[in-house]
Amino acid sequence: MATAAEPVLPELAAVAWRKRASRDSLRAWGRMWTVWTVMSVVPFSAAAVGLFVLEPLSFPVGIACLVHGWIIPELYAYRGVGVVRPKGPRNARAEPVAQGLLGDLLGHEARELQRRTGLALERGSLGVWLVGEAGALLLPAGGRRVSCFCVGTRERELPPSDRIAHLLLALRTDEEGFATVANKAFSGATWRVRRRLRAEQRPALAAGRGAARELARA
Repeated sequence: MATAAEPVLPELAAVAWRKRASRDSLRAWGRMWTVWTVMSVVPFSAAAVGLFVLEPLSFPVGIACLVHGWIIPELYAYRGVGVVRPKGPRNARAEPVAQGLLGDLLGHEARELQRRTGLALERGSLGVWLVGEAGALLLPAGGRRVSCFCVGTRERELPPSDRIAHLLLALRTDEEGFATVANKAFSGATWRVRRRLRAEQRPALAAGRGAARELARA
């Protein structure tokens, strides 16, 4: 829990009903998504097998059941990955300056990674974050799961790099508060999220997963 001496995001006042995020609460949230995925897949798989056993000629219906069970988690993953897709005005004239200011906040490797992928890598107490223009991905220690958070800035006309810088500074100010304010979009296996990322963003996920594995070994 935060104490009076700890930095707290002012945006928390707008979501006062939410319990402050923690490693345990995020782990529980991830388990909830796992249960939801199983509940989405197992009934359709069971129905497909049962139909085939009762009547082999019903296999087209069984295949449709399997496809349905596969698509539901994929659609949720697609929605989750949407939090780090580029969005909003590009502000081509102001972006180079904003990119330079954002680069000053990042180390050399993280700076180059952000320029190539559009995602800024940040190590925190909850895991490894990949911060985008309107959201972030969190890889807990081990890197086997990715949680997707939707959160934006109030100044939506800012250049993309300025939006990332705002979120990055908020994350550094109060990491648990950042996870509390952000809207939870999805949590699932890393491979499922990777499939839905844009090709140029996948190196950032690979780097984040590597950093999360280092956290697990530490």
